[in-house]
Amino acid sequence: MNAFSSLPSFEFDDKILMQGAEISRKLDQLRMENFPPNARKTLRPFSVAEVAHYLGVSPSNLKRLYLDGKGPIPTTMSGNRKYYTAEQMLELRLFLDKTGKTEAKRYVPHRKAGDKLQIIAVVNFKGGSGKTTTAAHLAQHLALTGHRVLAIDLDPQASLSALHGFQPELDQNPSLYDAIRYDDERKPIAEIILPTNFPGLDIIPANLELQEYEYDTPLAMQSGTEGKRFFTRLGKALEDVDSRYDVVVVDCPPQLGYLTLTALTAATSVLITVHPQMLDLMSMSQFLLMLGNITKTIKKAGANVRMDWLRYLITRFEPTDVPQVQMLGFMQSMLAEEILKAQMVKTTAISDAGLTKRTLYELDRSNFTRETYDRAIDCMDAVNFEIQALIHRAWGRL
Repeated sequence: MNAFSSLPSFEFDDKILMQGAEISRKLDQLRMENFPPNARKTLRPFSVAEVAHYLGVSPSNLKRLYLDGKGPIPTTMSGNRKYYTAEQMLELRLFLDKTGKTEAKRYVPHRKAGDKLQIIAVVNFKGGSGKTTTAAHLAQHLALTGHRVLAIDLDPQASLSALHGFQPELDQNPSLYDAIRYDDERKPIAEIILPTNFPGLDIIPANLELQEYEYDTPLAMQSGTEGKRFFTRLGKALEDVDSRYDVVVVDCPPQLGYLTLTALTAATSVLITVHPQMLDLMSMSQFLLMLGNITKTIKKAGANVRMDWLRYLITRFEPTDVPQVQMLGFMQSMLAEEILKAQMVKTTAISDAGLTKRTLYELDRSNFTRETYDRAIDCMDAVNFEIQALIHRAWGRL
């Protein structure tokens, strides 16, 4: 008799459906535990130091305001520490802009008439590059600094949606597919936008239905002109909400399909995340070559693919890792001006936050050791302020 008994076969579809349903149920249970009573995310209050940092004023100026009874009244907590809600931060911004604005200083950074909507496509061909983490923190940072932001989750895996408290298979929210599909069920984009727990930040969540766009587009290309000009669909959809936002942040799927191409042709700028390892750089090289050739093809079909800026963001960077430092130097020797000066440093703070579907901006310093949090938030802010400066420069602001 054979010492190794054969494994029993099983019905693959039934098994994975059962396991998927069980995982989904457990995730919803965690969501209820983390965000009671209705499984919707709230947002913590912010300290005077944090509010001053994002407003661009000194903490002493804020203290003087509330001592003089001006602006919203902060909540006093233990140790006589003062905290503002994110909504109060916006009130403060409006108050300062009205009373203390100068030609050199604007507290409400909304775009002016004539400034075009900035659409940032965050892309990478390879999963695990920190693309979604980057998109989520960038969108939230821009909202905290007073911009009107729309985040679009274009990845059917819906990780950006999950970070903002949405669970697609249970919430059954629409996705961008509803605004760019080819049939009579298409909806105006305004109908599928949802608020987040960050004032000033809205989102279009993702779901698996987005994948239908990859199948519908080649069929539409065969049957009419709409499919042949698929690359115009996102840009046209956004025209209806152009006046509502300053910046759109698009988290693209980790593949070079029609969804990614549609986002890139609507974009005014591109942020490519890359982990400084040889295999990741090789993957990025292939991605760039493929993207360049496909872009040339769709330009011949009438696409206008012009960008205000292109930047590479080094993610999951370990400054003490000699091969990574060498790889960064290698990349800088080739790409010089187009690599962001700030890097997204690898830190346990981001992964620990992700365990509860939160970002660094949602968690207080008390959730970590002080050094871990400060290091993480400092590098995150450095990256996002650098990108914010690029956005403002595109609007002609120095």
